[in-house]
Amino acid sequence: MIAIAAAFVSFIIVFAGVPVLRRMALRIGFVDRPSPRKIHRKPVPLMGGAAIYAAVTVTFILYQGITGLSLTVAVGGLALVAIGLTDDAFKAKGRDFPVWPRVVGYLAVSMLPLSFGIRIMAVTDPVSGKFYLFPEWLSAVATIVWVFALINMVNFIDGADGLASGVSMISSATLLVAAIIKKQPDTALLAAIIIGACIGFLAYNFHPARIFLGDAGATFLGFVLAVVAVEGAFKSATLLSMAVPILALGLPIFDTIIVMLRRLLSGKPLHRADNMHFHHVLMRWGLNQVQAVSFLYLIAALFALLSIVLLLVQK
Repeated sequence: MIAIAAAFVSFIIVFAGVPVLRRMALRIGFVDRPSPRKIHRKPVPLMGGAAIYAAVTVTFILYQGITGLSLTVAVGGLALVAIGLTDDAFKAKGRDFPVWPRVVGYLAVSMLPLSFGIRIMAVTDPVSGKFYLFPEWLSAVATIVWVFALINMVNFIDGADGLASGVSMISSATLLVAAIIKKQPDTALLAAIIIGACIGFLAYNFHPARIFLGDAGATFLGFVLAVVAVEGAFKSATLLSMAVPILALGLPIFDTIIVMLRRLLSGKPLHRADNMHFHHVLMRWGLNQVQAVSFLYLIAALFALLSIVLLLVQK
């Protein structure tokens, strides 16, 4: 019941805040301008990420208080929003923000959960029941790689109206169910809050989008989903159920893997944006933007369903 109330508060903050931020962005020219690689054909405001961050952080602290988990979300999220808004400001001026400052910033944020004891720690053998604790270095590396990857992967799929926010909502719902099954109230609360924020944002972000997440919002969503998975689905995981959070976030993960392989094989820089993501391919096949995004929602939901079935089988 508390999670439902928190989700509603998060929804209201985003739903009420986005129009204010949208007007501000239009007034100061903080917009994503069209380009040959991008799908939109008119300038679209970029401040949606600030609304998502404010809603998730304020609501979580309101219901959870000051804890290691809430501080991780607040501090890490603030850093990502600052980096993202800087990147978005460059875009608004038709320039590219250098890649290495972003990489260093994302890496620093990926290390932050370790400071609050949030890490991938161990795995249980489902056959023998033995509990294997990871060496501290392996635990740290696994956590950093996971968080860093998700920060980038959710950002990579943010190329069509409503795609990143909708897929994040589906992934959050999956992690919420996993947290309920595993009796993890803190991560269930955070997942519910993310769902509320994403629903509120989709009211303005689904096609035709009136505001974008921007790098600030997409990287924050990737970060907070990664943290929910580490603190939730990865806890007390068996070798098989380690796949649950991976499947829950399957669409951005597999999209990124395929795109990176294509870039490697064609000799292109890994960090350079292109039009080879799933939504680009679907639209080249003749689907319009709504059809492509809806199809990818379905794929994300199938990944989600598979992850829940896997978790129930393990249980």
